[in-house]
Amino acid sequence: MSDATLQVLGRLSEIPAAQWDACAAGGAEQPEPFVRHAFLSALEDAGCVGARTGWLPQHLFLAGPDGSARGVAPAYLKSHSRGEYVFDHGWADAYEGAGGRYYPKLQVSVPFTPVTGRRLLTRDPHDDAGSDLLAAGLVQLSRQRQASSVHVTFAREAEWERLGGQGFLQRIDQQFHWTNAGYGTYEEFLEALASRKRKALRRERREALSAGLSIEWLTGADITEAAWDAFFAFYMDTGARKWGQPYLNRAFFSLLGERMAESVLLIMARRNGRYIAGALNMIGVDTLYGRYWGAVEHHPFLHFEVCYHQAIDFAISRKLAVVEAGAQGEHKLARGYLPRLTYSAHWIANPELRRAVDRYLERERAYVRGMGEDLSDLGPFRRGSAPEEQD
Repeated sequence: MSDATLQVLGRLSEIPAAQWDACAAGGAEQPEPFVRHAFLSALEDAGCVGARTGWLPQHLFLAGPDGSARGVAPAYLKSHSRGEYVFDHGWADAYEGAGGRYYPKLQVSVPFTPVTGRRLLTRDPHDDAGSDLLAAGLVQLSRQRQASSVHVTFAREAEWERLGGQGFLQRIDQQFHWTNAGYGTYEEFLEALASRKRKALRRERREALSAGLSIEWLTGADITEAAWDAFFAFYMDTGARKWGQPYLNRAFFSLLGERMAESVLLIMARRNGRYIAGALNMIGVDTLYGRYWGAVEHHPFLHFEVCYHQAIDFAISRKLAVVEAGAQGEHKLARGYLPRLTYSAHWIANPELRRAVDRYLERERAYVRGMGEDLSDLGPFRRGSAPEEQD
């Protein structure tokens, strides 16, 4: 289109934060926290993403006639598949085993963050032509960088559908989310559960804090560098055990506190005057996003209390509609978190690999949908009392 141009940005600092955030908000009062300029630039400025990490920023910038941002897309040229939570290692192994070169690939996502959100960020949310230009630009960029594929992960369903119409292969998975049905208190939420489940959760919460533990919610100016020091020790311990090498460094958390403290919630557990466990959450427009957890002492049920029950308490107190508790974890089901679909879209250059992946995804979609229905039937709610997730 003659009135629009596409550019590639090697750093977020190449675009004014206000322009990026206007596109990220897409007509809303404010963007969700993970696609904000402040969050993504903190990852870059702290060195968590960049050439040395295998996440090379290649953000797409769609300029309108006046040169300002009509749309953007957070994109990274990747030399591996770590930190994505939508797993394509099998595709890479099969392609390279057949003599192909799977890496580099182009990843359109928020690094290390399995959270659903807009990915083709047009300033006008109804700018379908702008979305199509960004999608086409991603494919063109992948060709220019000799990438095997483009992966748009944790997109919204409508975006996923539109990308499917642009020739992207469609994939689904599931997470477990808690939905607020207008509860005034945690006890009101418990009343929606079957009696046996309700009693089990009350007992679990009592036992979690029985060793003299107390819980604190820290947000905004209450989050000190000392609190970040304590949380970072928890994060490093858990990250080293789960991933071998944690993705985030200490500098990132200081930048997060400096730039977005009002959107951060630290749920911290204290015993004998010191913090011994904690969970990092991000506060969205109507959603609380659970991200990282760690502890330096083991106490039965403390993980469930800090990560799930306290998150529900906070969401109810703030009248937030949803708690997204991160990837995986069928243990969340018993605590009122029900399965919800997540969506990703994949463009693959090689025709043979594309056909093979397409066949696989058709089978996988049927399996995921069936599993979600089965798990929903096993939820803790009384018949007819399970809430629907808010859009």
